[in-house]
Amino acid sequence: MEPYMNSTQDADSETLLRRSEAAALLNAAGYPIVATTLATMASRGTGPQFKRFGRVPLYRKGDLMEWAEKRSSPYGFSVSECETARTTAA
Repeated sequence: MEPYMNSTQDADSETLLRRSEAAALLNAAGYPIVATTLATMASRGTGPQFKRFGRVPLYRKGDLMEWAEKRSSPYGFSVSECETARTTAA
């Protein structure tokens, strides 16, 4: 943990998770994804940021949640409204 961190929330967002734990966290937050999809995305460079410790990929909680939010559409009342807002924001 970095010395400049002083809040529990900052420390929690820096917690490192293995790929299966990362998928479980995203699922618990309402973002359905499996570990194999994260692995595929990692090989293509389209998934959340991660680092490796030896052969083990490690994800920060904060990076996972930020990535999931960026991939999500804004709230709306219809599919077309959500899709329009999503393409306009991108």
